[in-house]
Amino acid sequence: MPPPPCRTPPPSLHSAAVTDAQWVCVTGGTGFLGSWMVKRLLEDGYSVNTTTRIDPDLDKPETFAAAIEGCIGVFHMAHPLDFAEKEEEDVKIKRVTIGLQGILRACAESKTVRRVVYTSSISAATFSTTAGPGLIDENCWTDVDFIRSLKAFAGPYIVTKTLADKAAIDFAEKLGLDLVSVLPTWVTGPFICPHMPDSVYVSMALIFGDKAHYQHVMDSSLVHVDDVARAHIHLFEYPEAKGRYLCVAVEFTIEELCDLISSRYPEYQMPSPDSWKDITPVKFSGYSTKKLEETGFKYENGLAEMFDGAIKCCKEKGLL
Repeated sequence: MPPPPCRTPPPSLHSAAVTDAQWVCVTGGTGFLGSWMVKRLLEDGYSVNTTTRIDPDLDKPETFAAAIEGCIGVFHMAHPLDFAEKEEEDVKIKRVTIGLQGILRACAESKTVRRVVYTSSISAATFSTTAGPGLIDENCWTDVDFIRSLKAFAGPYIVTKTLADKAAIDFAEKLGLDLVSVLPTWVTGPFICPHMPDSVYVSMALIFGDKAHYQHVMDSSLVHVDDVARAHIHLFEYPEAKGRYLCVAVEFTIEELCDLISSRYPEYQMPSPDSWKDITPVKFSGYSTKKLEETGFKYENGLAEMFDGAIKCCKEKGLL
C-alpha cells in the first residue's frame, strides 16, 4: 500500500504521515519498539518523522538534525542491540554516548522540542549493589563494575544502557532540556519488524525449548510492547513527568508461565521442572512501578495478551 501524501523529507529521514497534528520524531524506527511506537503515535493523531539505520547513524549524530527539525517531541529509542557481543564494549559506549549527545544537542538547537523521552532499560536499575531490602525503584542504578565482573549474557548491553541513561539525564540538564527516561523490563507481544526481536524470543524460550534462556524467565517480568509505547506517549504528554520511570506490567515464575502457555496453547509441550532445577535464575522481579502508575497510567495487557500477540505474529511470519 503506498504511503500517504507528505511533505518532501530530507534524505536522512522518513516522514510516516502528515496530518494537522504536531510533529514528533522517533529514532530507531525500524526496531521492535521503534516501529510499534510509530504505529501508536500515528493512531493517536501525531505526525511522525522516524530515522532508520540506513541513513542516520549514531556515529554521525548530525544526520539526525533534519528529522528533529520542527518537532515538538523526540522519542530516542535507537540503541545497538548486540547480545552476541560482536562489538567491543568501549566502542559501543563511545558510539552511543556521542550519538546521544548529538541528538540532544539537535533537540536543544531546534527551539521547538518541548520534551525528550529516552528509552532506557530496567537493566539500568536492576543490578544495584546499594539498593536496600525493598523493591527496586527509579532511585536504583546498576553497578557497572559489578556487571563487568560477572561477564554475563548481555553484560555489555546492560553496562551501555546504564551509562547512556546517566549521560542522557546529565547532558539534558546541561542543555536545559526537559527529558524523562522509561525503563521497560523484557518487552514482548506482536511485532511489525520482519525478524523476531530478541526479547520476544527470550520470553518464548519455553516454547522454543531454548534452555540457555530459562534463567531469564524463572523469576522475571514482562510488559506488552503496546503498553511500553503508550507509557512513552503518556509521559510525553503528562506535564509533571520528571526523571526515570520503571515500566513493568507482570511479574511471574517459570512455573506460572508454563501453566499459562499449557492452558492457552496445549500444542506446545512444556519442559519438565527437572530441566531448570540446576539453573540459577537471573532475577528480573521485585520492582516498584508506583511512580508511573501515580501519573494515571494503566497497563492494558497481561501475559495472555502478550503471548497471544507474539505467537500469532510468529506464525504469520513463518517463525514458529
